[in-house]
Amino acid sequence: MSRYLRPNCRLCRREGMKLMLKGVRCETAKCPVEKKQRAGLAPGQHGWHRGRGSDYAVRLREKQKVKRYYGVAEKQFMRYVSKAERIKGNTGETLLMLLERRLDNVVYKLNFAPSRKAARQIIAHGHIYVNGRKVDIPDFAVSIGDKITLKNAEKSKKRIKDQLATNTSFTAQPWLQLDPDTPMATVVAMPSRQDVQLPVEEQLVIEFCSR
Repeated sequence: MSRYLRPNCRLCRREGMKLMLKGVRCETAKCPVEKKQRAGLAPGQHGWHRGRGSDYAVRLREKQKVKRYYGVAEKQFMRYVSKAERIKGNTGETLLMLLERRLDNVVYKLNFAPSRKAARQIIAHGHIYVNGRKVDIPDFAVSIGDKITLKNAEKSKKRIKDQLATNTSFTAQPWLQLDPDTPMATVVAMPSRQDVQLPVEEQLVIEFCSR
């Protein structure tokens, strides 16, 4: 399986917005997107030459934005698109809902991890249980009624509780019910378009993938 091993901040600069790939660091002055000398510049020696782009380029950037935000590879992303096309309804919104239901995204949205990349590591190391069974697959799709708990080990509980303590102003989204004392969470509904915190025109993504 391929992995992106280059600096994550280059991805944010290329898309011209914060993708929250490095957790709380993205909210500090250290974020390259915030630095005045790099504001609005893409990475590389030709980053200053950023034009409006063709229709193809605009749609490509929207697709890349979604793919990088959720941390999925190209082939995996296209499988999500193919699956969304087979489901009745708005294909663009269905695609986003499928990505929102990924376990690594849910763990991040519950503030169990500072970023989706860290959430994938926590899941792969066996710290997360769904309905009492260990799930070490980051792209596992949660459903209504699923209960997300931690491994019955002091190390697992301490790691998550320390993360929850770092962000006391955090509030879970309406489709996730969190009990921070346990800690345990329950999926009480399916995510909606309003729950997607990424500003993206999903129709342009579908147009690009269907060309």
